[in-house]
Amino acid sequence: MSEEKDTKKPSSAETTEDKPKNSEVNPKTEKEKELEQDDKKQNNEKLEDKAEEPETNNKKKAKSSQKTDLISPADVKPGMVIKLWQKIKEKNPKGEIKERLQYFEGTVLARKGGNEAGATITIRKVSNGIAVEKIFPLALPTIEKIELLHKIKTRRAKLYFLRRDYKKRLKKVL
Repeated sequence: MSEEKDTKKPSSAETTEDKPKNSEVNPKTEKEKELEQDDKKQNNEKLEDKAEEPETNNKKKAKSSQKTDLISPADVKPGMVIKLWQKIKEKNPKGEIKERLQYFEGTVLARKGGNEAGATITIRKVSNGIAVEKIFPLALPTIEKIELLHKIKTRRAKLYFLRRDYKKRLKKVL
């Protein structure tokens, strides 16, 4: 006498009870599927962008997104908007000398002295509604680097008319 094992194959009625019927599940239309895929792609792109750029405030993001080129002091011309990095030595209260980098960003108004050793440039910026102009000798040993932010199309060698509220506006080239 052989014992029969309970190895019955499930009938088709039993399998349909386990799984929901197609009529019970709402099939998504092709448009809905495409919209979901687009949303997933956009979310992935946003996550990738966040991973590439560290979180900072909006001003830093805007400035870091600007294209900058390093230029030599001989290439600086009126109408350029530059960021001039200068090394500054300071003494702390303990008497230790510390060096730090400080930049001055603005529009080059004039260049005097040509390519001579004593050539200077005048840079102007407006900070909190107050205009600041600085004159830098190009042979200054504390100048670390000069970054070109963008050029402005000019037809003058000296842009002193920018000191006043003038009707003429400058046009960006870059």
